Amino acid sequence: MNRFVLSAALVLILASTVTAENWPGWRGPHGDGSVVNAPQLTTQLDPAGGTVWKTAIPGIGHASPIIWEDRIFLVTAHEEGESRSLISLDRNIGEILWRKVVLESPFEGIHRLNSRASSTPVTDGKSIYVSFLDEGKMYIAAFDFDGNVLWEKRPGTFSSKHGYCSCPILWQDMVIINGDHDGDAYLVALDSKTGETKWKTDRPNKTRSYCTPIIRNIKGRNQLMLSGSKSVTSYDPDTGKQQWLIDGPTEQYVASLVYNPERNLLFLTCGFPEKHLMAIRPDGDGNVTGTHVQWHENAGASYVPSPIAIDDYFLVVADNGVASCFDAVSGERFWRERLVNGKQEPGHSASLISANGLAYFFSDTGVMTVVKPGKELEVVAQTELGEELYASPAVYGNDLYLRGTEHLFRFRPESE
Repeated sequence: MNRFVLSAALVLILASTVTAENWPGWRGPHGDGSVVNAPQLTTQLDPAGGTVWKTAIPGIGHASPIIWEDRIFLVTAHEEGESRSLISLDRNIGEILWRKVVLESPFEGIHRLNSRASSTPVTDGKSIYVSFLDEGKMYIAAFDFDGNVLWEKRPGTFSSKHGYCSCPILWQDMVIINGDHDGDAYLVALDSKTGETKWKTDRPNKTRSYCTPIIRNIKGRNQLMLSGSKSVTSYDPDTGKQQWLIDGPTEQYVASLVYNPERNLLFLTCGFPEKHLMAIRPDGDGNVTGTHVQWHENAGASYVPSPIAIDDYFLVVADNGVASCFDAVSGERFWRERLVNGKQEPGHSASLISANGLAYFFSDTGVMTVVKPGKELEVVAQTELGEELYASPAVYGNDLYLRGTEHLFRFRPESE
């Protein structure tokens, strides 16, 4: 290889390293499933030939993997000993570097689609923050990259017949967790270095939900926004003070909100016992139920899978595998189609991601369907993992990381 070719190759390698975004927590660096720096993200799953590596993961867990440079972290639960663990892997080769037992505690009752390790961790590149349920109390702990515990706290109670799933998020020097449950519910912010409580805000309706908040700066105001507690609500992430509120539209929520900054619209899909889709203008104060709903639809909403916003489109897949594409501003439904055909129609639990103007859907049976948003359904690719899939995906560079029920997979595009 001559000097020019070698130099060019090094430039390309360095460029790909610099532009790759870490996937530090639930739904990635933006908390909404959007992938910015992945110009060639794979659209194919080929376990026989396109897999960079495939690593068996002990235990059971539906939490997503998180990625920081060359390290992957994920959590799992073990029937034997009723324990929950944090696992670290080498991102390049998939080797498990260490596994640390975080918590040994009697298993809580769960919904058939839940697990005892469903809360995706979060990292700031120095510490990893995990979240589990410990005999009716929320358990939050911080670990360093070598697996040493830094602190552990139990900031409040948590009661739900469906189990636990609260993904921590980071803001400034705080770890923020949603404690919506069938009791004295709350949002709580912990000091990321010590675990001490910095603020705690009551959630008055005392109703279980499993929504991970998103944080955005909208017209100069920082907003922590989530659905749950029979409402859609915005808080100041620095203080926990409520900024605006929309009543309802239902009782229970799982899917996270997504925000389209170009259209200044916040999108909601829920829920139980009724299902709703909403576009909300997130710039009000106080109770804005009657003034800030842009559009409202019922048919085709999802309960568990979180949606995606792509340019002028809002896309969602219902838990039964029927997907819809809407005009973001007007709410016009362009299409509503079942993504996977077959005698046994697969459900969908994993949340959507977007990259390069495409939407990625994942069924419980491990089918990935890549769709180009538009007025007609256009399926770009549809391939199978070969394993059941309940965890939402992660991305680093152009590589896709999927946690099946037995393995963690890394897929690379054919051109690399």
